[in-house]
Amino acid sequence: MDRIQKDFHLPENLDPKVFLGEMDSHLHLFEEAFSIHLATSGHRITATGQKDNILQGEKVILDLAALMASGYAIREDEIRQAIALTRNDPGITLKNLLTEYIPINSRKRVIFPKSAHQLEYIQAIKKNDIVFGIGPAGTGKTYLAMAMAAYHLLKHSCRKIILVRPAVEAGEKLGFLPGDIAEKINPYLRPLYDALFDMIDADKVQKMMEKQEIEIAPLAFMRGRTLNDAFIILDEAQNATREQMKMFLTRIGFNSKAVITGDVTQVDLPSDRSSGLVEATKILKNIDGIKFLHFSEVDVVRHRLVQEIIKAYEKHAPEEGTGRPSSNK
Repeated sequence: MDRIQKDFHLPENLDPKVFLGEMDSHLHLFEEAFSIHLATSGHRITATGQKDNILQGEKVILDLAALMASGYAIREDEIRQAIALTRNDPGITLKNLLTEYIPINSRKRVIFPKSAHQLEYIQAIKKNDIVFGIGPAGTGKTYLAMAMAAYHLLKHSCRKIILVRPAVEAGEKLGFLPGDIAEKINPYLRPLYDALFDMIDADKVQKMMEKQEIEIAPLAFMRGRTLNDAFIILDEAQNATREQMKMFLTRIGFNSKAVITGDVTQVDLPSDRSSGLVEATKILKNIDGIKFLHFSEVDVVRHRLVQEIIKAYEKHAPEEGTGRPSSNK
């Protein structure tokens, strides 16, 4: 196929040097990703290469440039993610994703979905009262759930956020651990706290906790409660037993939303206990108002090596999706 040359232009209100990165590092990313050569002169970029490659590269470059010109800060990781997104789902653009951004009033960066599955996840949380986000680490399922919870609390569409997680490592015997209930369960909720502190200033989070707008509720202690006007997140749900999952889901009250997140390939329960998350995907799949979203390695938004690590482990997984390793008999 013949090589062609095509010119396109960056927005006039965008500084080309900032967009192209220090020592043209972003430019080189585009060249490597799309197998094209790029030359710049002011706001003009001249691309040389195969036609399909140029058109694909132009789409990503102009999408990113438009976002930066609108005031969004774009980092190298997000450029890599945009490139991967275009390859995995050519029909979606970064503009599509930004239509579902989560408007949290904070000095932190804007929060928006970075894959097609993340986009569907946010839309599902808006439309359904119970949503399951299932997939490997780094896919944003917990982070986005926390972002949606914070958004609902800040706009007063719920009275509190309730953070729930099984404490399998402690054998659920939290009474033997030192401190009050918050101190006992805190290590198991660290990922949720990390997400929250990444979105909202620490002082504001502390005040919310003092006012009990953010509540810590160990899964083992949820029995007998009815949770109204709340946004509830059950994290690491693959380590909830069948009985615990049923108990948790039947706690949901009026004007409440629940997001259940987990990875069915990382079950830490004893071998004689089945995962409530695995079972829920089979029992509840046809109930209107309950939505299941499944993420994969293409949705990973952490360091680029995390994707490769997940792929490598999946190739060597003895049984996929059972939550249990196969026996070597």
